[in-house]
Formats: sequence, structure tokens, C-alpha cells
Amino acid sequence: MSIKRLSRTEAAGLVRKCLESGRRVIPGGHFRDELAKEGLTLPDALHVLRTGRIYDEPEEDIKTGEWKYRIEGREVDGRVLKIVFCFKDFDEIDTAYLITVFSHR
Repeated sequence: MSIKRLSRTEAAGLVRKCLESGRRVIPGGHFRDELAKEGLTLPDALHVLRTGRIYDEPEEDIKTGEWKYRIEGREVDGRVLKIVFCFKDFDEIDTAYLITVFSHR
């Protein structure tokens, strides 16, 4: 089942709730590969999820119908990270699935 489109504010709040309330954040395979290529760690990415902002409207994935969000922020060393994620519905919206990550200096 596809999860309805959330506003940028709702999505940022929900991803933080997934982090804080013991709900799940799943780093997908592509995300983990790109994180390693960037020389980053999962705690770097989690910091951005906790402190970053969503500037752009979500995009619907044509294949899956899921809404994808991009959160941007600085990791502890100051590098700007962008993380693309979506929400998965397991009984309730309780999981943020991390799709990819990229950075620029």
C-alpha cells in the first residue's frame, strides 16, 4: 500500500519520529554503497536526518508509487549531505527507508 504524500514539514517530523521513538530507519543497499563511496558513516547520515531540512517538494516514484523526500544538512565535519528517503507502511507508518545519499563541499 502506498503512503499518502506528506508536506515537507510532516515528512521531516515523521523521519525524526522514526529515529527518536524506536521506530525503524532502514538503510537500503544502494544507500549503504553510496555512503561508503562518500567515505561517510551511518552516524553522519543520522545526524543529517535529525538536523536537516526538506527544501523541495516530494517526488513520486514512477515504478513504486511511493513519495520520495530529500533532506539536506551538514554532517559533523561540515560537508553538505542530501539523503533521499521514503516511508514504508508496516501496520502503520513506522519506517523510513533510506534510498541514497550524496554530498558536495
